[in-house]
Amino acid sequence: MTNGVEWTDAFLEYLRSERNYSGRTIESYASDLKDFSEFLESAGREVNFTEVSSMDVREWVVYLMDEKQYAVANVNRKLSALRSFYRYLRMMGWVSVNPLSKITGPKKAKRLPTFVREKDMDRLLEVTEGDDSYKGVLARLVIMMFYETGIRRAELLSLDDGRVDLSMRQIKVLGKRNKERIIPFGDELDNEIRKYLVLRREVVGGHPDTFFVNEHGRPLNEVSVTKIVKDGLSLVTTQKKRSPHVLRHSFATAMLNNEADLGSIQKLLGHQSLATTEVYTHLSFEELKNAYKNAHPRT
Repeated sequence: MTNGVEWTDAFLEYLRSERNYSGRTIESYASDLKDFSEFLESAGREVNFTEVSSMDVREWVVYLMDEKQYAVANVNRKLSALRSFYRYLRMMGWVSVNPLSKITGPKKAKRLPTFVREKDMDRLLEVTEGDDSYKGVLARLVIMMFYETGIRRAELLSLDDGRVDLSMRQIKVLGKRNKERIIPFGDELDNEIRKYLVLRREVVGGHPDTFFVNEHGRPLNEVSVTKIVKDGLSLVTTQKKRSPHVLRHSFATAMLNNEADLGSIQKLLGHQSLATTEVYTHLSFEELKNAYKNAHPRT
């Protein structure tokens, strides 16, 4: 059998008759192999599958991503089709080398965490300052606790009075894998905690089992805490994500932007690996780029 279209047709027939692939899947494979053949032709090359090298495949990937602007998922799908094709050619004995044997597809870029800018958080804490009702004080403290300590939602819900040390101005957090860490806090959060505790004694009384309780003395749950954060952030931002974890990201980003070192941020967040914390350096860099674009007269 001659090299070229005949090999492609034989491969597609193999998928149809031997592998029972659907007609739609076969059409997709045919389209991907056609794209690769056309790429070779556009480079002035004869379509000869026995002479295709790893460099040819890599150049095709670059072409798809840079010139055609294909998404990573689409590029990897095309590579998968070409990889299957060459496995078939090896099985048939028509080629001796698979040029994709050492080719790794492009990886999807990690989505950067969503965060709220410092100026918007400042505005939120300003607009909520005047509400002295129990619900208002509770909601404000929940938001401040997330933003000023970076704790997770589950960690906040598990707090009890014994873990909030006002004399030392620190909270003891039981994090993932039951690892305990200590997070310090400053004047502002100290004042809000004291204000909440006074009001809690007046409204609820007694000694609740958990630190955060509603006006009926019942512990807050995931739904109620998420609603508090979502309602609060809705006052200052229109972004879709308005969850407690967004405030955790906002804490880390604010720390980094104010020159805290990564190691300290890692310990405060309870990250096992520094690599997890390093994503916030990308956030900070994006902030820097945006500031440059918005402020520099030549951009």
